[in-house]
Order: sequence, then C-alpha cells, then structure tokens
Amino acid sequence: MRSSNPGASFLGALLLAGCAEPWPAPPAVDPDVLAVEHAEWRDFRRGRLVEPPGGAVIWLGLWALPEGEVAFGADSALPITIPHTAAPALAGTLHRTGSVVSLTPARDAELTLEDGTPITGPIVLGDDRSDDPTTFGIGALGLRVHAEGGTDRLWLRAWDEEHPARETFELPPYFPVDEAWVVTARFDPYSEVRPLRVPDVTGGLVEYQARGELVFRKDDREHRLIATAGDASTRFFVMLWDSTAVRDTYQGGRYLQVDFPDEAGWTTIDFNRTYNAPCVFTPYSVCALPPRENWLSVAVTAGEKRPDAAGYQGPEVTRQ
Repeated sequence: MRSSNPGASFLGALLLAGCAEPWPAPPAVDPDVLAVEHAEWRDFRRGRLVEPPGGAVIWLGLWALPEGEVAFGADSALPITIPHTAAPALAGTLHRTGSVVSLTPARDAELTLEDGTPITGPIVLGDDRSDDPTTFGIGALGLRVHAEGGTDRLWLRAWDEEHPARETFELPPYFPVDEAWVVTARFDPYSEVRPLRVPDVTGGLVEYQARGELVFRKDDREHRLIATAGDASTRFFVMLWDSTAVRDTYQGGRYLQVDFPDEAGWTTIDFNRTYNAPCVFTPYSVCALPPRENWLSVAVTAGEKRPDAAGYQGPEVTRQ
C-alpha cells in the first residue's frame, strides 16, 4: 500500500492543498539553453565514467571476498588473479572476519596506499561505503574493498588508472533533448523511511532508503516513482524501467537523480538526464535493478540509450 505524509503536518497540508489545484508547469526553459546544459551534463558524465576509482569504464575486475583468507596477484593459480602488468605474481593476502577486511602484503610486493605510503605490514582496509575507505595498489593498478547497502557481501575491486579508454571512451547515443520531458513532480513523503530491497545483476539483493514517491503526469495520466536517499544525500536517486528497454535502452532499466522538493513539496524531473547503470559499461559491477513499483507504463523516450552492439559490455537482463 502506498502512503503519504499525514495531513496534520504543515508539509502534508501543503501537499493536500496542492492536489486540489491545477498541476504546476515546470520552470520555463529555452530549448537552446536546455540543449547547452544537457551537453555540459554529458561532458561531466563522461568524465565521471573514466575517472578513478569510481569510473566503471576503467574497472578491471570484481571478486567476491569469502570469510577467511584469500591470496591475490598476477599468478593465474591464485583465487584472485589481477589482470594488470603492474601486479606481482603474489601481491598479498586478504583476511576477512565478518565485515572487517585486512591486508597482509607479500614480501617485495611494493604495495602502497593512495598517497604513496608503502604498505610494509598488515593493515585494516576501509571499504568504499565507510567513512574512511582505503585505496591501495601498485603503480597504475588501483584496488579497494567494495561494499553495497543492505548486504554483508564484500568484493575486491581493481581498476587501471592508465586505461586507454580514459582517452577513447564515448558515451552511447541519447534520445533528442526534448523540453516535453522536463516535468513537474509532487513529492509524497512516507511517514517514515522504508527499507527498499531490490535485486542486483549478481543475483543478490541490495538495500536503499525509500523516502517517498514522486508523482508526475504524462500522457494525461499520473505516474509514480519511489525515490530513495541516504542520510547524507543531496538529491533523490531513482531506479526506473520502461518499455524503451525492449529495443533502445538498457534491458535492466535506467537511473535518474532528482532535486529534493521545495517547501511546497514540488520538484522537477528532467528525464533527458536518465542514464545507464555502471553494468552497461562493465561486467565488474553490482548494479541494482528497479523495483517493480518503478516500472512505468509510459515509454520514456528521453535520456541515454544502450550502447551500440560493438561497445556494449553489460549483461543481457530479461524482465520477468
């Protein structure tokens, strides 16, 4: 059952009052200005996709970390084989106990921290969802423990800071920028934060904090999207699926970020900025798939398409 903020609150009263009024139009936008701003956003997005450590295009591997010890290095006989010329045959051993992962470097492995400090003995590694994540590696090879919300699974992630794709990568095609896909949305907050568990492309589950629902109108109908945000978030994160996934966009759905609402509970959704999940560009990702509640009945002919077949790296996902 969907719920909204109780009308007794000031915000709730504003929202209820807003429902009875004509749906507000989105802020006026010049099509030329929209096109320029979209091009700038695409440049920023491309830069993020090739920038270490978060750039999915330059990731080299993702290995699940079991309880106990696991050795890693370039030796193909090891449980974790690092495909990088900078990796020694044996780089070290990772020790996992619950949520704690420590590293013991191999002798003469020359592992260093991100600031260049040599790792000469055992250290505890902070994962990339912690307040103090630990990045380490050798030369252009970067390494870090990866975690996801709502699961105790952990992984070792590797990337190449000198990956040739940093210079050659191009974004996939986009639908033409269209001001008709810049729409006003009403935010219906939940009375309390709800855990939202969704499947990921590895076959597991990840968890987000659902704050409420964004309600927008398109083709004379109202549509809803569950909006998530962490405690430190500055915008909503939305996962959605629509019928363009059959032919034009990623089969598993796309992502979107939306500004928090104003004091009256309204915000603007720019579907031109709908974008692909990291797993479209790499097999070394743990991508969340949209909850069924966010499967839209309207075809969102806006935003990022799936790459051409020659450059498509993501898994084929069939919606059930």
